Amino acid sequence: MVLLFLFAFIVLINCVYFLLFSKFSLRSKNKEAQKNYIPLSLVVYTKNQALNLKDNIPLWLEQEYPDFEIILINDASFDDSLNVMELFEENNENIKIVNVENNETFWGSKKYALTLGIKKASHQRMIFTGADCKPASNKWLNEMGAHFSSKKQIVLGYGSYFKKKGLLNKLIRFDTLLTAIQYFSFTLFGMPYMGVGRNLAYSSNVYYDNGGFVSHMEIQAGDDDLFINQAATKTNTAICFSKKSFTYSESKSSWKEWISQKKKHITTAKLYQFKHQFLLSFFYISLLLFWAFSIITLSLFDWKIPSVIILFRMVFQYIIMYHAAKKLGEKDLITWFPFLEILLIIFQFTIFIICSLPKSNSWK
Repeated sequence: MVLLFLFAFIVLINCVYFLLFSKFSLRSKNKEAQKNYIPLSLVVYTKNQALNLKDNIPLWLEQEYPDFEIILINDASFDDSLNVMELFEENNENIKIVNVENNETFWGSKKYALTLGIKKASHQRMIFTGADCKPASNKWLNEMGAHFSSKKQIVLGYGSYFKKKGLLNKLIRFDTLLTAIQYFSFTLFGMPYMGVGRNLAYSSNVYYDNGGFVSHMEIQAGDDDLFINQAATKTNTAICFSKKSFTYSESKSSWKEWISQKKKHITTAKLYQFKHQFLLSFFYISLLLFWAFSIITLSLFDWKIPSVIILFRMVFQYIIMYHAAKKLGEKDLITWFPFLEILLIIFQFTIFIICSLPKSNSWK
């Protein structure tokens, strides 16, 4: 019986988290787009993305926004990225190019390239994205910019992935969905902790007041989540989740590429503030324990009692996740939730353990 009570307690913890997520999931609507447009700088990071630039620069230029500029950052690309940028710059006065060349001190540093792009921006409010990111509509800048105010200096958006066939695409989109539910919900509870660089906005004041990327410049990743983790507060951060404000990009096409990306995310997550690390870790641990205890209790006890506990938790989760998935345009993942959750937990903990193992130095 002790195991059953412990199992019920674990389910209770799961439900507390899902109840927290309902702050976003059951939220009625997002803020209406503003009519008094503030000048915006769209800062786009590029490294070897010539083909994507050809496709996406026209989409950024077509934004229905009266006063914005586009800062195109070419981070030492060895393809035709710079040529494509210059071609568009010739015919568009609101395009500015920042051509970054490698140097010994900041070799291959995305944060260094972004720093130069931010310094080039003429406007205080900036929206960030990648060269491979397509806006969901020509109202993207309008929707994201609407959330800036005298108090709100950071806006967290949703960067989704195109839907494709295959298990990997579903898992990546589920991971992205679950992550977004967490950072949107925590922000609404006054505890913002991360954002994604595919769709993110903040002011130059916030950037300079927090020392830019100086505190984590030596780390390859983290230009988005680590910066937001140090700069965001309950009063200066807003969220934007209207479907017109989304961006879409191609997901990783191989398991190896995705795992490599996850390793980077886990590495930066270890540098979050302790309270954020604890809450996020405890959530995933509670998910792992739920599935472990589901198997154990169904094996050791009469199936009826564990089944009731499991069913209660699954229905409770489904209600919250359904509304969130509907908001973020990921309804096709709903029927896959249990399977994708188990698979994601396995990958999360496996990658975490691998990243936690001491690295051996071999001398030759």
